[in-house]
Amino acid sequence: MQRIAILASGTGTNARNIVEHFAEHRDVEVKLIVTNNPKAGVLKIAHEYGIATYILTADNFQNSDEFVNYLRKIKIDFVFLAGFLWKVPSNLTKAFNGRMLNIHPALLPKHGGKGMYGQHVHKAVHKAKDKESGITVHLVNEHYDKGTIYFQVRTNIHADDTPESIERKVRELEIAYYPDVIEKFIVENS
Repeated sequence: MQRIAILASGTGTNARNIVEHFAEHRDVEVKLIVTNNPKAGVLKIAHEYGIATYILTADNFQNSDEFVNYLRKIKIDFVFLAGFLWKVPSNLTKAFNGRMLNIHPALLPKHGGKGMYGQHVHKAVHKAKDKESGITVHLVNEHYDKGTIYFQVRTNIHADDTPESIERKVRELEIAYYPDVIEKFIVENS
């Protein structure tokens, strides 16, 4: 059984999708949901499914090995980011080198980096008049959105699209693809 942890900062739309995908899986278990926001909606999802939670602080995440040690203690095999907004520290990227993925709501390397999340990304895509957007799933390293790209899928952007309609198109791709991409990644790296 492969044990996974999901890191999320907000409502948990992608986290719910991952949890539901693996709910009855015989080889993968969502063991832990982690957030840096004690009021995040993702905590309700964890409660609903009986999944353990962990609240990150600057001290236990960025300034010590406490969180990494906890992941080792509960035998986490893979870490997946799903709308997680904090920069991942090097102790975590080293501990889970090649076993941690993030999903980004644009086609990296464009529209990535610090502050590029959610509506900020879709507004940037719209402002740049890009003809396409999509999702990028990439390995996580100590730099925002700079890890090796593992998977991308695209959607066309039309002249009448707004940041909100771009977001809807990208969200559909996230829901359609991320859990399957995670499952493939686990199989390839187990």
